[in-house]
Amino acid sequence: MAVDAAGLPGEASEETAIRRVAVVGAGTIGASWAALFLARGLDVVVTDPAEGAEAFTRRFTAGAWPALEALGAVLPGADPGHLRFEPDLGAALAGAEFVQENGPEREALKTDLFARMDALLPPEVVIASSSSGLLMSRVQSACRHPGRCVIGHPFNPPHLIPLVEVVGGERTDAASVERAMGFYRAVGKHPIRLHKEVPGHVANRLQAALWREAIHLAAEGVASVADIDAAVAQGPGLRWAIFGPHMTFHLGGGGGGMEHFLAHLLGPFEGFWADLGEPRVTPALQRRIVDGVREEAEGLSVEELSARRDRALVALIRALGEGG
Repeated sequence: MAVDAAGLPGEASEETAIRRVAVVGAGTIGASWAALFLARGLDVVVTDPAEGAEAFTRRFTAGAWPALEALGAVLPGADPGHLRFEPDLGAALAGAEFVQENGPEREALKTDLFARMDALLPPEVVIASSSSGLLMSRVQSACRHPGRCVIGHPFNPPHLIPLVEVVGGERTDAASVERAMGFYRAVGKHPIRLHKEVPGHVANRLQAALWREAIHLAAEGVASVADIDAAVAQGPGLRWAIFGPHMTFHLGGGGGGMEHFLAHLLGPFEGFWADLGEPRVTPALQRRIVDGVREEAEGLSVEELSARRDRALVALIRALGEGG
């Protein structure tokens, strides 16, 4: 399948079609991206010099395939066995028309990696980083062609969660951002465009704000770790799967919408904000959180919990699609 820069599958010109994607870095995020790209019928080559990276990627993509099939994301003829692995970076990038980088979250490492990829690729090929919090302005600083460098930050697991945050650096061309946005739309993602760089982008900053208060509540003994998690998962988290906080509170305003909500409930919320905590995460508090999570997990391994999460995600995404 061809994917064009405007995000239209199957109708791209020879000049704009994206058929071959290089996935650089084969950890959990890279392998998840590879599974999605394979499901969408793209020619996917994965590269990672780490020992065991190929075996891990192949296991991951095979394991992700049933969920992708359940979501209807697998195009006719797509097969996880079509994945190609190439440990050499130069060989992996040869002929690539889009690059998704997923290396360790270290600025110096990514800056060097981007400079190496930039030297190997034609200048029109977009290089997107899955970085969860780094600024592209710094990562692109050693590139000869920084205009094609963008952040394309997914949410874990990328083959299931639709969100991708897209933002360029100070020297990124607007056309590269648009090309990345179109590509992500074409493979079934929901990209959002950030108009300025901030550490952590948007979604991770929102998560960080909520988690800080969750840790504060645990530190103050307000509730157990499990009950604090339940307060999100069994309450507002269910609403947030449908609408974000602004639209949720718009509905909370009844017929008057957000205007009514602000008029009647802004005061109480400002009171909550003033009382939010700034916890010191001491070793003792870390131990309390770790013990609380272990108790909440009820003996299930991370692998078992991940499988439960993914089954629920598939069901939720299908339900939301049917309800839309």
